[in-house]
Amino acid sequence: MDNSAQKRLVLALALAFIFFIAYDHFYLSKIREAQALEANKTALQTQNAAPKVENSNSQSSATPAPTTSVAVKEPIVKIATQKADLSIDELGRINSFVLKEEKYKNDNGEAINLIKADMSPLPLEIRFEDANLNNLAFATPYTATSSNLDATNGSANLVLTQNLGDIIVTKNLTFYPNGNYDIKVNLSKNAVFYISPGSRPSEVIDGYTIHGALVRNADESLAIFEDGDVKSNEVINNANIAAVSDRYYTKFFYTNGNDLNVVLTSKDDITQVFAKSNGEFNAGGYIGPKEYKTLNSIDSKLTNVIEYGWFTFIARPMFKFLSALHDYIGNWGWAIVILTLIIRLILFPLSYKGMMSMNKLKDLAPKMKELQEKYKNEPQKLQAQMMQLYKKHGANPMGGCLPILLQIPVFFAIYRVLLNAIELKGAPWVLWIQDLSIKDPFFILPITMGILMFLQQKITPTTFTDPMQEKVMKFLPLIFTFLFATFPAGLTLYWTINNMASIVQQYAINKLFDKQKKLAAEKHNEDRS
Repeated sequence: MDNSAQKRLVLALALAFIFFIAYDHFYLSKIREAQALEANKTALQTQNAAPKVENSNSQSSATPAPTTSVAVKEPIVKIATQKADLSIDELGRINSFVLKEEKYKNDNGEAINLIKADMSPLPLEIRFEDANLNNLAFATPYTATSSNLDATNGSANLVLTQNLGDIIVTKNLTFYPNGNYDIKVNLSKNAVFYISPGSRPSEVIDGYTIHGALVRNADESLAIFEDGDVKSNEVINNANIAAVSDRYYTKFFYTNGNDLNVVLTSKDDITQVFAKSNGEFNAGGYIGPKEYKTLNSIDSKLTNVIEYGWFTFIARPMFKFLSALHDYIGNWGWAIVILTLIIRLILFPLSYKGMMSMNKLKDLAPKMKELQEKYKNEPQKLQAQMMQLYKKHGANPMGGCLPILLQIPVFFAIYRVLLNAIELKGAPWVLWIQDLSIKDPFFILPITMGILMFLQQKITPTTFTDPMQEKVMKFLPLIFTFLFATFPAGLTLYWTINNMASIVQQYAINKLFDKQKKLAAEKHNEDRS
């Protein structure tokens, strides 16, 4: 690859990088947010129909009839856990789940309720395949063994019973402090039913992260269904997690004995999840934040609910390491700083080769220009002469691209980690940065980042001969400054520290190159004399 092609590749990578994050952050986010808001409005009219199972893998092809809408029901049981207060209504459904922790309050300082009582389905809602039985179930209240439970320091058990004449429905529930629970459903006589972990939370709906459903299969693979993806009913048998989520919060069932036979359906483009069973059902459940340590303490496989998109394979271990740094340092901002510096150290051997190669190419620029003039009408000879020149001086025209290529997946992995990590919500760094999950309120970090990018350009060797390419590259710091102005402060902090480290590395390598060149010149003079 000749030098001009190398420059075009670097420029193309930079522009593609800008386009990708700008398109993802600004354009897609607005479209998805508008769709989500519209879907939330229409979903309030959802009917309590059992899902129509049309997939050939399903256990039954029956099509249950819909029932009429059910009004909001009064709570019959109140439960206190360590992290939330919840209630169960007279239809045996969790109809309220209010988070207690201060950092989960909304912008108005109000406690967040992850369940809207008029959104259907509610957690633990049962829908029968038989239409008549289904109608009866939605008209018959449950009785409970207790009206108040305390699970703040240990487990608490509750039994709900519903008399449907020929069939008695029993829900045996055990609640735990972290927001998880066990559920066992038994019918006195076999009947096909569907039970739901609930409609997805809708506290944080944006275009930056996935909102919809996630199903973990028996082979540990993940099937992801964003809102709007499910056009006809989907059936996944032998699953071990069935979750619905927004950016930070989730509701799900997971295996606690038998595998889950999951049915996914859609109402007004909002993906709904049900587990299908006949006569009995046994599972674990969870409602709450997608907090890594909490999920891992319940069952390690539940951390799969935290999904990072394309670069999950990089992002997941990166978050684990970031979390370990936080445990040691005690501050998420400084943990990000240390993580950034460690990444730079790991990539240093490649960065060193790339930066040295760029210095060599800059030194060779006059000779390359001579060759281009000499062989301007003979491209094959020019290519051969250029390769000989590179080989003689140990220059690699691709050397400057490799560090960029490696940093792109790392950046997007961190981008997803810092967008998805609810641990950063309300987490301070220093002084004016009191929440790393939102933008810098005074834009100090993005402006600093832009200045550092400009300084980095000044000390980075370049061999641009095309004035247009050079102008575009000069505008990159300004473009990135505006782009990062609305990004979470944690992400901007990463890129700022990354630029700072790049400047230090580039300065040191420039000095080293000059020293090596001086020594080589002195040796050459000695040999000549």
